[in-house]
Amino acid sequence: MNWLANIVLVLHALIVLFIVGGLFAVWMGAALKQKWARNRVFRTMHIAAIGIVAGLAVAGLPCPLTVLENDLRAGASGAQGFLQHWISVFLYFDLPLWMFTVAYAAFFLAVAIAWRRIPPRRV
Repeated sequence: MNWLANIVLVLHALIVLFIVGGLFAVWMGAALKQKWARNRVFRTMHIAAIGIVAGLAVAGLPCPLTVLENDLRAGASGAQGFLQHWISVFLYFDLPLWMFTVAYAAFFLAVAIAWRRIPPRRV
């Protein structure tokens, strides 16, 4: 099941990139007057994604993708692969849970501010 856990890990990393990169892309796209920066579908998916992450954190619930990956790795054996190692380094930090909750809530607030300042439109 190690291969399946790796797929979940990569999916998890892509979602993080979408959430973090999406905010920067919206601000840059708006500054460069790009229509896609106001795309309603993209923006709705973006605010929903960070809303789910922040909501889970505020509720004290673990990330379902982290739980799934850990469950899949529980029975796996063998050394950690190159990609698994570096994606894990990028994705997981050894910090108190409250710090993640504050960070996710603050990032949600930043996305909400971007929604207000750069409102999405139907394209």
